[in-house]
Amino acid sequence: MKYRFGKKEYDFDIRTYVMGILNITPDSFSDGGKFFGTAPEMKKIIESAVQMEKDGADFIDVGGESTRPGADEVSLEQEMERVIPVISEITKRISIPVSIDTYKHQVADEALKAGAVIVNDISGFQFDDKIAYVTKNHNASCILMHIKGTPKNMQNKPVYTDVISEIITYLEKSVSIAKEAGIEQIILDPGIGFGKTFEDNLKIIKNLKEFKNIGYPILLGASRKSFINKIYESSPAERLEGTLAVNTAGIIYGANIIRVHDVLENKRAALTADNLK
Repeated sequence: MKYRFGKKEYDFDIRTYVMGILNITPDSFSDGGKFFGTAPEMKKIIESAVQMEKDGADFIDVGGESTRPGADEVSLEQEMERVIPVISEITKRISIPVSIDTYKHQVADEALKAGAVIVNDISGFQFDDKIAYVTKNHNASCILMHIKGTPKNMQNKPVYTDVISEIITYLEKSVSIAKEAGIEQIILDPGIGFGKTFEDNLKIIKNLKEFKNIGYPILLGASRKSFINKIYESSPAERLEGTLAVNTAGIIYGANIIRVHDVLENKRAALTADNLK
């Protein structure tokens, strides 16, 4: 399955692709504040984006609102101020595609004008009924994720009758929304940690091929997430080894893209996993 993002063509049948995370937030669960003093520090942000490309990133995902469990929503103005200048600057300095991590159509619109080519929506186009059409108007691609609830309440004892089939049903609805808007390039994300128990997350990873049956590439976003802490006690910064193990297994089980904080290490793990696969 081949997708084109600007001048880049990616064949998801050939290898696994790596998406680097660039959070322009003071409060993201792992790297909040990394690029954020009293305001976003553009020099550090640009240097990090350039380094991610050198380390082997195939995409960079820019976000301006933390979606960690319990997170409060930020204002539209705050989110815009954080991400739009960053996207404008980094797209001048890197050649890989940039995605905007947002569920708000206004942010998506400005980000796509600034140079992003993908909308990565944690709600799978189900929080904002205009975002799919904004994405199509820019001939952009989308990443549609499953979430149960909202970031504020999603980890308040989530319960499923059948976690795999319920996620599939949700994602199929998201795909219908995207296709109705006319979007052609769709990527699916089952939403590790977004309204999931520890057991749910493991089951999702081991059943990624079930989601591939919907007919689109699968993104796995497990980097540094708290379910790894249930395996061995660790802060987010201490979860590299767990992340590498999860992503290696995820690639074997069918992931096409891994979304990560540590690009170089995960790129090497992906190359190894692809050869094992």
